Amino acid sequence: MTPIELEQNKNEDSLKLLIGELKSRLDKVALGGGKSKIEKQHQQGKLTARERIEHLLDKDAPMLEIGAFAGWEMYKEHGGCPAGGVVVVIGYVSGRLCIVVANDATVKAGAWFPITGKKNLRAQEIAMENRIPIIYLVDSAGVYLPMQDEIFPDKENFGRIFRNNAIMSSEGITQIAAIMGSCVAGGAYLPIMSDEALIVEKTGSIFLAGSYLVKAAIGEDVDNETLGGATTHCEISGVTDYKMPDDPTALQTIRKIVDKLGHEPKAGFDRAEAKQPVRDPKDIYKILPADRSKPFKTREIIECLVDADSWVEYKEGYGKTIITGYARIDGWAVGIVANNREIVKNKKGEMQFGGVIYSDSADKATRFIANCNQKKIPLVFLQDVTGFMVGSRSEHGGIIKDGAKMVNAVANSVVPKFTVIIGNSFGAGNYAMCGKAYDPRLIVAWPTAQIAVMGGQQAASVLLQIEKANRAAKGEQLSEEDEKALLEKIKSRYDSQMSPYYAAARLWVDAIIDPVDTRKWISMGIEMANHNPNIKKYNPGVIQV
Repeated sequence: MTPIELEQNKNEDSLKLLIGELKSRLDKVALGGGKSKIEKQHQQGKLTARERIEHLLDKDAPMLEIGAFAGWEMYKEHGGCPAGGVVVVIGYVSGRLCIVVANDATVKAGAWFPITGKKNLRAQEIAMENRIPIIYLVDSAGVYLPMQDEIFPDKENFGRIFRNNAIMSSEGITQIAAIMGSCVAGGAYLPIMSDEALIVEKTGSIFLAGSYLVKAAIGEDVDNETLGGATTHCEISGVTDYKMPDDPTALQTIRKIVDKLGHEPKAGFDRAEAKQPVRDPKDIYKILPADRSKPFKTREIIECLVDADSWVEYKEGYGKTIITGYARIDGWAVGIVANNREIVKNKKGEMQFGGVIYSDSADKATRFIANCNQKKIPLVFLQDVTGFMVGSRSEHGGIIKDGAKMVNAVANSVVPKFTVIIGNSFGAGNYAMCGKAYDPRLIVAWPTAQIAVMGGQQAASVLLQIEKANRAAKGEQLSEEDEKALLEKIKSRYDSQMSPYYAAARLWVDAIIDPVDTRKWISMGIEMANHNPNIKKYNPGVIQV
């Protein structure tokens, strides 16, 4: 076996271990509150959130799960909140692309934690950006009261969801809700502010206050079914539209309703017949180095992602630390902006570090982003960036100005943007390469991703210097042994915060995915974006190209 083959085997083994860990953690997340809580749900005659989604979606059709790791290793003092207590997927219902939001009643009876609200808002954002129907499968005890101050009053909290209900209604974006369990207090507004509401007999209930609170407030004795069950709301109050005997019937009825929806104009993104990539996507396992500090050929990654014979590179010989070019992914026309991880020579013959953005590469990317906007071509960003080049030479050469142009172009881009974090996503490089703050329609990370202001070793060194200076000001001095221990402690903490799981828990990314699924995410993402024809005219802003 040659040294190159040995290196490829090492790379493959390393990435497959990470993917194995990813799948194991996804299996754990899928259990929600655990097997006993799932069994209790079944004893009540109810399907679980994931079972409901499975019944609702078209069989054997592709789907994307958003925010599976929301809340990962958060709220430990409250017993945790797997998947944020709500399951969100993008999939096909009667052949229509929809987003589905299903409360997971096995997790604290479907109560809303702060991350639950954030995840629901992300689902609504996707529906609004792309003008696709949103379906709510409601089964929730309402706000998680021990944390009510973090979920109730702010702009990005619980109440924003009802504001979005109203906005979507005014914009003609279809919302359908099925009340399949508890629907209490403020949460009662969500299904009733939807276009149509179904309710399941015996298990579904909706009211502003349950029987215990009614008794405490006004002294009335009434059971929950009489107060707000299916018969009450379908035959007396008229609050709900359809009375369903069970979960499967409710879900099948939703499929029939979606099947009748009218069709809207499309955005017109170009799609040709799809072709497989010239390289097997699984070759990515061999290409990505196990040692993430090592350079590699980013163009080989691109060959694993784009349709065969579709790649046209833009300004190949200029600004070499960023690769730009036109291609197709599953038939869809795309513009790709990728950090080049090779060590390259610039026009003066000087060596440039891979993954670093220099002035010429920022200039090239800015021009290319403008071109894609003018041609109405969606953008795909492949991030593996350590930041912009620093030092006196770069500063004198205007790196801030050129970097600002690129950030400006990304911020003002009007075509759909999709971001894949392959490896490093550090500092302002995260911004320039369309991080979460720059509104990508979807943003995903590979298990090799690292997201932070800077790398762990560099950050630990900076923080150590600050700590030493603080101690010196107090007349204290660290021994060499104490300094080493402190450095390791700082680095360990910082490294844990760079993990893609840390990012996914906080919804900085929509998902952590196996690299071979990247084409599916981008393809379904563009198909979804194609439902919104309302594309603004591109204006690069005050910093001209």
